[in-house]
Order: sequence, then structure tokens, then C-alpha cells
Amino acid sequence: MRASLIKLLFVLCVALPLSACMGGLEPGEAPLPDVTRAELAAQGLELGAPVYVRIFKLEAQMEVWLSRSDGTYQLFRSYDICNYSGDLGPKIQEGDKQAPEGYYVVTSKMMNPNSKYHLSFNIGYPNKFDRAHGRTGSALMVHGGCLSKGCYAITDEAIEELYILAREAFNRGQRNFPLHAYPFRMSKENIALHKDSPWRGFWSNMKLGYDMFEKTRTPPIAGVRGKKYVFYKNETVAGGDLITGW
Repeated sequence: MRASLIKLLFVLCVALPLSACMGGLEPGEAPLPDVTRAELAAQGLELGAPVYVRIFKLEAQMEVWLSRSDGTYQLFRSYDICNYSGDLGPKIQEGDKQAPEGYYVVTSKMMNPNSKYHLSFNIGYPNKFDRAHGRTGSALMVHGGCLSKGCYAITDEAIEELYILAREAFNRGQRNFPLHAYPFRMSKENIALHKDSPWRGFWSNMKLGYDMFEKTRTPPIAGVRGKKYVFYKNETVAGGDLITGW
């Protein structure tokens, strides 16, 4: 009887978000499960390493990259985006129910452990680029719950893991983490497939940052100059062009 009860509890814990099995801890306070710590170790990565997030709308994928000891980044996890609002293309105005595209940074102040969508963090829209183009909107999030009204929604389990990775990176000293939201993987082939889109120029500008990361495996520092994105290898060079968090 006791063995059957233990087995039942184990099954329930596997099926539920990890915080549900952590003795009443709030979701934002949950520790990283041992199995995930083992996955990090197997890949030569550490909990608390700097985080970088890439989003691809068309493929409905959210990638989480972590910094290695040499400063380059390695893909740790890819989550399915179970819901996002709108079509390919950037968000233009409040109420258009369009999920943003662009280069953003997330600070610890933008993390929300009390979200009605389990856990969330603000993307940082509108950024300096968006404001230069007169774009409006607010409270654009990555969150759990698989519902979207202009945000990127992933599962509760996925947002818990991502939240913990970001939280521990902040605790270890990362000031903000970059979040780069793309319409699709920015290959020449995909750009060509969408050559008739009114957003082709915008996407060609974004591709410069995408290509920089593909070449160096280090997230580019994004800035804005002349209403276009510009990309740097470090913040010192970027100066006043820099896109910063709230």
C-alpha cells in the first residue's frame, strides 16, 4: 500500500509543474530540479550562467542559450511556443494583438512571480527602436498558460524552468538578458521566401544581428541609430545607441 502511494505521488509530480511538488513554495521560488541540474552538468553548463533567449514566430520555437566558460553561448533548451498573437511582422500599436519582433533586454525588475499566467516576464516592448517608429503598446510578456493576447505563451513547466534559469543568472550578476524575437530563422532562403512582405527591409536589418550571433555564438549588443538597428560586440562601443532595459 505504501509503495503504491509513493508511486502515485511520483506520477503526479511528473505531471504537474515542478513548484506543485516543492512543499508549497511559490512558483518563482522553486529550485531547479536535480534532473535539470544533471542536464546542465552533462553539457558543461552551470546554473547561474548568463542567459540569452531567441524567439522564432514561424517555427513557434523559443531557444534558451547559456554562456560557457569561454564566453560563447550554447543552446540548452528549445521550448514550443504554444500560442502567440498576430502574424509575421512587428507590433505597431496598442491593441493590434500582435506579438513583437525585435531586439529586447529583460532586467530583474521585469520578472513577475505573481502573474495570472503562472509566471511571466516583460519583453521590454516598446524599446528605443519601436519608440523611434512611433509604435505603442504595453505589458508584452513571455508567460505560461498557453493563452496569448499579444504575448508569447509557453507551458507552465517551460516558464518555470526558464524563470529559474533567469533568476539564478540575475543572482550571479547578469544585469539583463537579451531576448531577440525573430519572424523566422533568418536564412537567405527564408528571406527570399518572404521577399514580397512589406517588412522585408525591417527583417533584412534584423538579419545583421542574427548573422553576428550565428558567426560568433555571442549575443550582439543591439542599439539604434537613424531608426535602424545597429549591432556591436560590447557595450562600450555602443555608447548612447544602446538598447537598455527599463
